[in-house]
Amino acid sequence: MAGETWTEESPVGPLVQPTVSTGTVVLYLHGDRYPHCGPDSVLDLAGRLARRAGARVVCARYRPVFPDALNDVHSAYEYCRKLGPVAVVGERLGAGLAVALLVRLRDSAAEMPWCAALHSALLDMTLQAQSLQLNASAEPSFDLTELRRYVARYTAGTAPTEPLVSPLFANLHGLPPIQLRVAGTDPLLDDSLAFTARAARSGVAVELGVHPDADGLRRDALEATANFVRTPRTRRPCSPLRRT
Repeated sequence: MAGETWTEESPVGPLVQPTVSTGTVVLYLHGDRYPHCGPDSVLDLAGRLARRAGARVVCARYRPVFPDALNDVHSAYEYCRKLGPVAVVGERLGAGLAVALLVRLRDSAAEMPWCAALHSALLDMTLQAQSLQLNASAEPSFDLTELRRYVARYTAGTAPTEPLVSPLFANLHGLPPIQLRVAGTDPLLDDSLAFTARAARSGVAVELGVHPDADGLRRDALEATANFVRTPRTRRPCSPLRRT
């Protein structure tokens, strides 16, 4: 969907507005693992998503520690609900927070987003996945030691198997449709593979796209996500499982 965008500040973070809107609101949860980074670092990507999906994109700010991060994301979701139907998009840690939000909302019988899209999702804070070691050399910027330090700061003494910390271990029944996109060379590949299997067994409509490498993920994931998060009345039902 063509058009320009502009950015304004909202109570929960930058809000990217498209000139042509379908009414959908995307709650975008960034995934930068360094404390000085935040939603401002994804404004260019949010603008492209807003144009392609015709959606307002709220780039939520959240504190880098549990449970404050989840509380901040929950507050951002409540803000988004006032604007229109909500889809959640998250990358890395933000993807884990997206699923934790869905689980919390389901458990409290609250209205949930109608879909979620996850990119290179960090869903298992135990950091035991084999792909963390096997694929580490494929991503020059990946530093497992730094990731372990970040996870230790984020969990702040909470057990890494706590379902709202590591949603891979959560009960996934009753969640809305979820799309996952990941590169086959991604150190976090196993998180997406394991989550997709668990979600499918739980009756969740789940779509998995495995791209050959990080370049393919960056090139194709945005359009796939934009198509997925369009308004409920225009989006086609997702297939139970798909790999690309």
